[in-house]
Amino acid sequence: MKKLLLLATGGTIASIEGDEGLVPGLSAKELLHYFQDTSLSVDVTYQILMNRDSTNMQPEHWAQIAKAIARNYEQYDGFVITHGTDTLGFTSAALSYMLQGLQKPVVVTGSQVPISFKKTDAVKNLSDSLLFACEDIGGVFVVFDGRVIMGTRAVKMRTKSYDAFESINLPYIATIKENNVNYYWKPETIEQDLILDTSLCSDVFVVKLHPGTKPEIFDFLKKLYKGVIIESYGNGGVPFEERNLLPKIKELIDEGVVVLISTQCLEEGGDLYLYEVGRKVAQYDVILSGDMNTEAIVAKLMWALGKTTNVKEVKQIIETSLAWDLSTTWETED
Repeated sequence: MKKLLLLATGGTIASIEGDEGLVPGLSAKELLHYFQDTSLSVDVTYQILMNRDSTNMQPEHWAQIAKAIARNYEQYDGFVITHGTDTLGFTSAALSYMLQGLQKPVVVTGSQVPISFKKTDAVKNLSDSLLFACEDIGGVFVVFDGRVIMGTRAVKMRTKSYDAFESINLPYIATIKENNVNYYWKPETIEQDLILDTSLCSDVFVVKLHPGTKPEIFDFLKKLYKGVIIESYGNGGVPFEERNLLPKIKELIDEGVVVLISTQCLEEGGDLYLYEVGRKVAQYDVILSGDMNTEAIVAKLMWALGKTTNVKEVKQIIETSLAWDLSTTWETED
């Protein structure tokens, strides 16, 4: 019989009606009542790590979750983390970097409707997650609405529908239906011991460009942050006429701030060298995001800056595929 550890962090799945709206509040005893699933032959241990709305989730909490998994790694065959949906993609990506060498499944899930409500997606998501946590597979995965997504590729696309999450720029790993896991592909794992690395620098900021963005915004950012992610247009265009952002970006880099150029487009990634508006910023010592999503970029940059502030070393970490976050190593099977 498989032994699983279920770690609860709060979120909608554990929410109850409060004076000012839904708020995480179910006790361990109440949660255990809903979590019992006699159709699965598993031994589930349950722990409440925290009870918070995922909007209030911080990088320090990612580290707390990772440490809990590492601390219990040898005692269990798989792990399930219940989590609020709003920042679930950030947490699943962060865990993918902080827990290197996983030979067991770490499954992150949640729900759009509290488990205590009569009509809810929580029971299905939890049951599917427990089932997948019994699989012979290693890594961090998001299980939601019958779909299994790589932890670095999950993005919340919908605020109300049960199919809240999509896998961006990578096929689904599997689907789950009627207690059966049907694989599309299976990520390979390298035999190694688990490495826990929770070194994080949270001094990272995301700037989403829009027509009218003032260059002066970067004067404030260089005083507060060690890494700035610029979500540019299309393939990576940055304005250089009228409100010219290039001089201020150069100032950031000269001050030792790591600058990463991403794209606002969810799919297919960027190419700074395609247009003039991209090449002009590519002449600086910037980091490229490839086709990573924002959730993975933020977590990975924090993780990289937690190790080093050397731009070349950070660039090497970010631009190297880890936990299937970049498509440079993805090959489709014939």
